[in-house]
Amino acid sequence: MLEILFTLIMLVLLQAVLGFDNLLYISLESKKAPEKDQKRVRKLGILIAIGLRIVLLFLLVSIIDYFQEPFAFLTGGIDDMVKFAFNGHSIIVLIGGGFIIYTAIKEIWHMISTKDLDASEMVDTSRNKTANAAIFSIVIMNLVFSFDSILAAIGLTNEIENATTAFIVMAIAIVISGLIMLFLADKVSTFLAKNRMYEVLGLFILFIVGIMLVTEGGHLAHIKLFGEEIVPMSKTTFYFVIAVLIVIDIVQGKYQKKLMSGK
Repeated sequence: MLEILFTLIMLVLLQAVLGFDNLLYISLESKKAPEKDQKRVRKLGILIAIGLRIVLLFLLVSIIDYFQEPFAFLTGGIDDMVKFAFNGHSIIVLIGGGFIIYTAIKEIWHMISTKDLDASEMVDTSRNKTANAAIFSIVIMNLVFSFDSILAAIGLTNEIENATTAFIVMAIAIVISGLIMLFLADKVSTFLAKNRMYEVLGLFILFIVGIMLVTEGGHLAHIKLFGEEIVPMSKTTFYFVIAVLIVIDIVQGKYQKKLMSGK
């Protein structure tokens, strides 16, 4: 019993740590919905995603071996230039990473190419989404972010002999971490709304998340470019880069205030 409780705590911590980038995406994506619906979008998006995560967990537990097997029709290469062996996991991670990179670049470009951001957001409806479209985007990306954490959770529960008990423990961890995310989502969105300068930081963090997912997907697909295998960005490197970005942003902000006060 004590071992199961310890595993549950570890799983909740794992889900919380790996869910940071997911929470950031939810906060930024919900801003595209009408203002009156943004809170509902965040809550519904997370609640639906919790349910689908449990369904995904059940599916992965059932077909995990098949899911990791390379597809025969997507295995091959071009002489010594490119080699690959795509499986289901790698394809989903690559698509998710590519979409996040595209979203981050698009939003950053919008920020630097628009003279008046506040006026632009009032007039430019092409960037806006309906509440349902925003919820759909949040749910889909939540599932993409879930794959690694669920696979890691399956690895952590290998020592639990009873498969049903292991599934229940993982499902409880998903629900608890989802409720934590539900509690923090509004707070993160409120913080970004009051401190818009941190939106740029958030978008660059998302960009790095996308790169991390693409490198991980490339590694899972056993992609080799000119004989060199793609190496995934480690979580240690990821968090170190994030920490450096945050420190730079804080120092630059304080220095800018000092310059402004001196004028």
